Amino acid sequence: MPKEHRLVLKHADEAGYTNDIKCYLKYGGYKTLKKVFRLKPKKAGGVVVTPQETIRSEVLASGLRGRGGAGFSCGLKWNFVNRKSGKPIYLICNADESEPGTFKDRQIIHKDPHQLIEGMILSCYANDVKLAYIYIRGEFPEGARILNRAIDEAKGKGFLGRGICGTRYDLEIHVHRGAGAYICGEETGLIESLEGKRPYPRIKPPYFPAALGLYMCPTIVNNVETLCNVRNVMEIGADAYAALGTAGNTGTRIVSLSGNVKRPGYYEIEVGKATLGELIFHKNFGQGLRDGRKLRAIIPGGSSSKVFRAGEKFDIKSKDKWGEVVEQKLDLLDIPYDFDTLMKCGSMSGSSAIIVLDDSVDIVESLGNLSDFYAHESCGQCTPCREGSLWMAKALKRMRSGQARKGDADYLEHIAHNIQGRTICAFGEACAWPVLSFVDKFRDDFEKRGAEDEARLAKRDGEATTK
Repeated sequence: MPKEHRLVLKHADEAGYTNDIKCYLKYGGYKTLKKVFRLKPKKAGGVVVTPQETIRSEVLASGLRGRGGAGFSCGLKWNFVNRKSGKPIYLICNADESEPGTFKDRQIIHKDPHQLIEGMILSCYANDVKLAYIYIRGEFPEGARILNRAIDEAKGKGFLGRGICGTRYDLEIHVHRGAGAYICGEETGLIESLEGKRPYPRIKPPYFPAALGLYMCPTIVNNVETLCNVRNVMEIGADAYAALGTAGNTGTRIVSLSGNVKRPGYYEIEVGKATLGELIFHKNFGQGLRDGRKLRAIIPGGSSSKVFRAGEKFDIKSKDKWGEVVEQKLDLLDIPYDFDTLMKCGSMSGSSAIIVLDDSVDIVESLGNLSDFYAHESCGQCTPCREGSLWMAKALKRMRSGQARKGDADYLEHIAHNIQGRTICAFGEACAWPVLSFVDKFRDDFEKRGAEDEARLAKRDGEATTK
């Protein structure tokens, strides 16, 4: 039976558990940090391995992947950091959480902020970071207040500041509030904003944060949930963490479930141990659709991920443990909710936000709503995105106001294809993919709307001419 496996949210919703340091310490908080600070250098194959290298090796061995959207290996990202530049290394916690449909990181911030602080301290210690930032979006004023209080409490107990836990290690963490822009969820746009500039994403290469990040220094940018999992990796060990989830998709993941389900909410599962169907229909999760309704579509990873149409089937290929290629046929609801399978099926888990659409939803209206959002949030740096996102939104606004045309589906696809792959950052794909997938999967809806509107307008014009 699929069920939650709470690791990051282990205590978050327990009766009596509060978000202050007194409660966190009572439940074993900062014990992992103290344990790590007791690590000593050790010899391996005639080479001295520092405690920092030990931590980095553990995180890499755990298979932890970023929980913000891309799903890139956390340990590998850390290993890319240029440690020989002579410049300071910075760490930034991305708490922007701007992807529509996503509401997991704020749960951690509001209910267990010290877990994030401990995860950040461990990550900073592992990467020789002396100054770190939490970048939180402007619409989360209470979250910023909670984090600032948690930082003050940690300082008061000697877990932050100078000489942490009696060591020679110093660390400061600051909370920086953004102005509330979707593009600030992109790591280089976030860095530009943190530097006090307009959040225009940087060109990569050469501006990979691991080499040229904040103030042109090596920088690590990790998501809230990712940093909390660093703490859990060091608490239970890389092997135990890797045993959770499935091969290549280790650990747990918090899923935001919203839309037309009976019980929307956030659920923490072992990665790949629950299917899309189970997350939507099982009694332990979404508990199904509203009475009398049928499934129409699923957006599996936040609004920028490609939509699935109900009833779709997929032929995917994967390798077994012996390296042999295995072909597998999957129905939509049988797709395991993990990073890799969703990508093989043509979409992504993204920010792990599942949006469910039932048969009461107007597909054209839904896509218009998404396109309005992306047109508003485009930073305007790249012409294809700046102009194209607005053209798509205007076309869909016209379609929603009773003036659709037969060729609108092709028109929308043409614009989206001219945005995709032609922008500095992935925002181009974020606004193009919903349009491309909605039109592809629901072309009949768009063509029907166009035919009906053209016929009605032609009849109206004919009647007007006669009069």
